[in-house]
Formats: sequence, C-alpha cells, structure tokens
Amino acid sequence: MMNAFFLLGLALAPGAAIGLYIYLKDKHEPEPLGLLMRSFLFGVVSVFITLVISQLIALYITIDEGSLTEQVVHAFLIVALVEEFSKFIFVRGILYNNPNFNEPFDGIVYSVMVSMGFATFENILYVVDGGIETALMRMFTAVPAHAMFAILMGFYLGKAKFEHKKGYYSLYALAVATLFHGAYDYCLFISFVPGIMFGALASLIIGIWLSRKAIRIHQFASPFINQPHSPNEPEVDRTDQNS
Repeated sequence: MMNAFFLLGLALAPGAAIGLYIYLKDKHEPEPLGLLMRSFLFGVVSVFITLVISQLIALYITIDEGSLTEQVVHAFLIVALVEEFSKFIFVRGILYNNPNFNEPFDGIVYSVMVSMGFATFENILYVVDGGIETALMRMFTAVPAHAMFAILMGFYLGKAKFEHKKGYYSLYALAVATLFHGAYDYCLFISFVPGIMFGALASLIIGIWLSRKAIRIHQFASPFINQPHSPNEPEVDRTDQNS
C-alpha cells in the first residue's frame, strides 16, 4: 500500500510542480484558483477525447513500426495533432473566452494547466504499469515536454487574443505545439535508429529554451505591469464566471 502511494506521489509531483511554477510566474494578476483547477480537469477529460479519436483512427489506419515514413504520420498526425487538438479545444474554445483571460500571459497559464491535467493523468497510467523507473524517467522527459508544448501553444493564444486582428495566431498555437510534439515523439518512435534519441533530447532542450523566452515576453507584455493594486482601490470581481 505504501508503495502504491509512493508511486502515485511520483506520478503527481512533476505536473503539480510545473503548474505551481507557472502560477508563480503569473506575477501581475494571478488567475482564480478555482478556474485553474477546472482547467486541470479539462486536461484530464482531454485524455479521453484523445483515446476516442485514436481508437477511431486505428480502425482505418495501421502503422508499420519499422517504417520511417509511416512513423512520421504516426508521430505528427495520429499522436501529436490528436493530443494537442484535444487540449486546444478546451483552451481556445472555453478558457480563451473567460473574462479572467485578460492578459497575454494567461494564454500560457491556461494552456499549461490543461496540459498538466492531461500529462498527470497519463503519467499515472504509465507509472502504475511501469513502476518507479518509469516515474523517474517521465518526471524529467515526458511531463516537462507536455509543459513545453503548452507554453508554446499558450504564447500564440495570448498573441491571438491581445494583438489587434491577429486571430490567425490561434492556428499557429496548434501548429507549433504539434510540430514540437511530433518531432519529440518521432525520435522516440524510431529509437531503433542509432543516435536518434539525441534528437528527442535536442527538441526538448530547444523547446524549453523557447518556452523560457515566451514566458519572459508575455510577462513584460502584461497591461497590469505598471498598475500595482492600491489599498484604496475597489476590489475587482475575480470570481470564476461561466464561459
């Protein structure tokens, strides 16, 4: 029983740590905790949407695991696009329209929270099956990778909402997350090619570097950056509203 709780803790830890990290980076106007928890649950639901879509695709498409070209379809379309789309529909379709989404950085916050819901639930499934080694490996690879995909998606969603007539950035958001996700997975799927695993590591490192840059850009783009809350200023209604 203790071992089961320990594994569960290992499975939950990376998603919780990354979620907290992004929350603390939202320095100028933090989001309502209730809405963040709902966003996390949206991510859990997106796992089931992914499973349904993947099962439907599997009825019509089979992939030769030894084919380099078929694994491109597998990595970029069947896995990356389906997973990122399943998360994207909640961020763009629901959270994007919430009045609490009121600065560019919020695109990153909500995208990461949805993605951590997805990654954490997925992580539990993998860790229950694979044990401590799987938990430790995914703690430093798969879960941070999902966060990186989400930050890049959220960066463009923030630009889409707050840059005049730049709504097409929403398509960029889905595309860039799918591109990095697909590149990462492709290197893992063809791991039988000598040295290709370094490609997955390289894509993760590049993505994390871009993510850190994206966080800084949107932190400085906040309309609240020079508006400290005054004690005499009336409180803004920050209650979670239906979207």
